[in-house]
Parts: sequence; structure tokens; C-alpha cells
Amino acid sequence: MARTVTGVDIGLRTGKFLRGSYKGNTFHVTDFEVVALNSKEITAGWSACSLGFKPTGARVGLTGRDVNIRYTRVPRVPDWQLKNLMRFEVAEIGDQSGSGVASDFNVLPALPEIEGEDVVLLALARESFLEAHSSGLEQIGGKLDAFSPNAVALYNAFLRFGVVQDEVVLVANIGHDNLDIVITRGPDLLFARNLTGGSRLFEESIAHRMGVSGEKARELKETLVDLDPHARFTDSNAEKSSRAALAGAGQLLSLLQSAILFCKSQVKITGLKLDRVLLCGGGAAIKGLPKYLSAGMSVPVEIFDAFRVVNTDALAPGAKAALEDNKLEAVVALGLATMASDDDAWGIEILPASVRKKREFLGGQLFLIAAGVLALAFLGYHAWRTRDALEDARKQASLLDAQYKKASATHHRAEEMIAENKKLAAFTTELAQLKGSGEQVARGIALLQDHLPANFWVTKLSADYRADPELGLVGNDKRPTLSIEGKAREGTNSLSVLYESFVTSLTAKLPKTARLNQRLTPSGSKFTVDFSLFAPPLPNADAAKEGN
Repeated sequence: MARTVTGVDIGLRTGKFLRGSYKGNTFHVTDFEVVALNSKEITAGWSACSLGFKPTGARVGLTGRDVNIRYTRVPRVPDWQLKNLMRFEVAEIGDQSGSGVASDFNVLPALPEIEGEDVVLLALARESFLEAHSSGLEQIGGKLDAFSPNAVALYNAFLRFGVVQDEVVLVANIGHDNLDIVITRGPDLLFARNLTGGSRLFEESIAHRMGVSGEKARELKETLVDLDPHARFTDSNAEKSSRAALAGAGQLLSLLQSAILFCKSQVKITGLKLDRVLLCGGGAAIKGLPKYLSAGMSVPVEIFDAFRVVNTDALAPGAKAALEDNKLEAVVALGLATMASDDDAWGIEILPASVRKKREFLGGQLFLIAAGVLALAFLGYHAWRTRDALEDARKQASLLDAQYKKASATHHRAEEMIAENKKLAAFTTELAQLKGSGEQVARGIALLQDHLPANFWVTKLSADYRADPELGLVGNDKRPTLSIEGKAREGTNSLSVLYESFVTSLTAKLPKTARLNQRLTPSGSKFTVDFSLFAPPLPNADAAKEGN
């Protein structure tokens, strides 16, 4: 569930406080107040703030000269390494400035123009500046969530409540003394920056050219000035005031154009082309300003109304009227509240050192201490509850240890017996081979003496221990075999008949389990007979056929 938070935008002329949270995809504003200020320093405005609600969970916006936004291109490295790189850079900047600085960073969305590198947005603020804001917030009963640059808040407001298309858009929040700018391409942030210069430029221009006071110049700016290049004046004072304000308008135009050039140089996108400009902030209400800037920048310039899709039903009538009157000035406060309420929002969260250490303690060390205390308490309770079970477990462990030793001894003896059996089996096999071969040779010689024809004689008799597929001994199935090679005397008649009679006699005298293979040369003068008394038995069908 989204948190209820307060977006706080403190300027020199006004302070905006907007409180609310997300419900579904809609942001609901529950409280809003705008406080008129007249400060020389931004942090001095807190003393004039008196609210009808407590701004707890406050995300306070930062702008002005005390905030520095930098861009760094780094190789794509793991998060821990990127944190180290940024820590070194912040330490170097702090050493150069001679004062303590707080910082945070975030990686811009991947840019297709840059391969193998990321662009990191690093925001820094002086610790003294943040402490002054924190002290002012405490004085009005607020509680700090974090600090974020106004420009980053402006980006979140546009992303959530603007019309996001596939185009390059510049969004500018024109305050009294400061100008917050973001440049986006589609939903991706390309550039965010705060600049010195806002509606004060118009007042100074009017006061200088017309010789009036600052208060009078402000009144003329708000009531008579019209910067529309095609405006027709019926009042001479309106015409003089408008012409006097053109110098300030030109300065503002230069600031916007320089921001585009600076964006190109910082993120190295030289071919970037602007499509549209959106204006908000109190200075955006100057009549004719959008048309003047559109003519100077050659792109459409519009007013950014971020509250069209924001739910304000929970506001009191007075607060709702105040928001309607100040909706251009409240865009940054809305963006700050949006960013703080949504944990998935792209953001920058800067914390003073004192707040950061306290949160690190509460989130890290205090948690570990509490976890340790709970663990010790649980272990003590568990030991007390399981004391008897521990004694039983020890007895059972002693019994099992004895059983294990007995089983281990039995297992050892069994392994020794298995090894001895393997030796005996190998010896038995060797004896069987010798005995089988000898018996087979003896029987073979006896059969030759009894049945070899008179005109046949043996040229070779060999015994072997081998495999022979013809005898049914396949693969590693090696068994004793006997090979008989012979030939017939030249001129012997009916060699084939004599040979067949010889083979038939051998087959008849051999055991039925024996396997015999015989070959006769085409001329009939040479023959070979292989047989084994130890071959595997014939299959049933073959044995039956052979028996027939």
C-alpha cells in the first residue's frame, strides 16, 4: 500500500505543502496549503509557515545555488562498484568545497547512442543547507522523509500526469528566483538541472526600464504584461510594461536554449531535437509567455496542467480553491509527493549525515542487536524446554554410537570377504580355463583318431580362450575353443562325401550343448573345424531344429 506523504516546495515568495497518497493508479490529495513568503534565503521561509496539518513523511524539494546536479559517464559495472565510484567523486567534491556535502545518485535510462556506458545523475547539497531545512520542518511539526531536487520531482510529475509520447519534451518550472528544467525523450529522463533565474528577471527588467520599485514591477508583471508577439495594446502602460518585460523574457529564452545545448554536451547526444515545451510554476502564468517562447524556440510551448488526473475530492473547500488558484506553482510539490509515495518511482533521495546515520542504525545495527537479543532469549527458552529431551538424546546417541561401531566392524569384514572372493573367483576362472582347454584338446584328439578319414591329415591343432560369434561367443563372452585345420591327400576320390561323413561323426560324438563351425575350401582339399564344448546353449527353436 502506498504511503501518505507530504511534498514540500519552499521558495522565496511561496511555500507549497501538498499531502496525499496513491490509491490504485490515482493520486489522492488530502491536504494542501500555500503560504505567502518574502524571504531572501530559501531556508528563512520556514519561520513564516503555519499549517493546519502536520507535514509528516515530508519529501522536501531542493533548488537554488546550494544544490549541484552533475552528470558522469561510467562503464557498466555492478552496483557495489558504482557506489564506490560515486563515493570517491563526492569525497573529492567535498574536499574542494571545504564543506560537508550530502548526495545521492541514480542511473539514467539506457541511451542507445552510448554503448557499454551508463550516464549517472549525481545530486549534491551542502549539509548546512539540509540541516537548516530539517530544523525548519521540525519547528512546524513535520517529519523528514528525504530531500530531492525539484527538477527530479518535476520529471516524476510529468511522467505520471503529463501526456507522454515518443518525442523530446522540455519541462520548465519557473519560480521567482530559480528555474528547474528537465528534458525527456518519451518516458526516459535525459537531463535535469536547476538554474538561477525565474520571474524575477521580468520584475528587474520592468523596474530598471520604467524606474519603478520592485513591488510595483511585480504588480505590472501580473496585471499588464502581455508577451504575445501578436498582442495589440489599447493601454499605453500595458504596452510599456510589456516592452520592458521583453528583456527578462529574452533572458529566460536564453536559459532554456542553453539548457538544451548543455544537455547535448553532457549526455553526448548531438543530434537531439526538441519537439515540445511545457511550462509550470508561478512565472508560467505571465500572459503571452508561451507564445513568445514558441516563436523564439520554433516549437509548441504549452502550460503544464498536472492536476487534470489528480483526485482532490478529499480536500476541504478552502484548500481545493487554493489548489485551483496555485496549481501551476504546486506541480513540484505534487511531483515530490508522487516520488515519495511510490517506491518504484525514479528518484534521488538525499539525507543529512545525522539522519542517514540514525536510519542506518535503526535499519541495520539496531535490527542486529534486537535479533541477537531475541535469539539469545529463544535459545534460553529452548534449552529450558528441551533439557529432558537433551538427556534422552545423549542416551540414544550413545546407543547409536555402539550400533554404528558394530555395523562398521561388520562392514569392514564384509569388504575383506568380498575382496577375497574376487581373488578366488579370478583364480577359479583361470583354473576352469586351463581345465576346460585341456579337456577339450584331449577329446578333440580322441575324436580325430576315431573319425578322421584315412586320406585326411591334420596340419594344425590350436586351443584358445576367445570370443567367436560363429560359435555363439559374442563380445566379452570368451570361452575355450579348439581349432582343427587339415587337408586331404591329392588324388583322393569323393572328398566332399568323406568330409561330410567326418563332420557328421564329430557332431554325433560331441555333446548336444557343444557348438561347431566348419569350413571347406571350394576345391575340397582343405578344411577347418572350430568347436567349443563350453559355448552357451542354442535357443530352443534352433535346438529343436538341430535335434530333428
